[in-house]
Amino acid sequence: MPLPLDHTFTAPIEKDGAFATYLTVDGSPDLLGTRKAVKVIGTMDGHAFAATLMPSGKGPHWLPVRTELCRAIGKDQAGEQVTVHLQQRLT
Repeated sequence: MPLPLDHTFTAPIEKDGAFATYLTVDGSPDLLGTRKAVKVIGTMDGHAFAATLMPSGKGPHWLPVRTELCRAIGKDQAGEQVTVHLQQRLT
């Protein structure tokens, strides 16, 4: 059953590690109440997306950003700032 989320943050695009392009969701373990993978829906620079927040191990979750979404928002370079609004938690 989907649970509402209302969390907005701005983060730089990162390109390193397990995903080609991702954002770090600071404070996510407290926000989500878990360090496990969590499916969410929301908007990124106003464009709708669905993704799985992946645990980074010891710290916050990573939000993978697909190539199609990078094209839609016109950003794909490391360091470019992206605004995310998490709207629902699906798992």
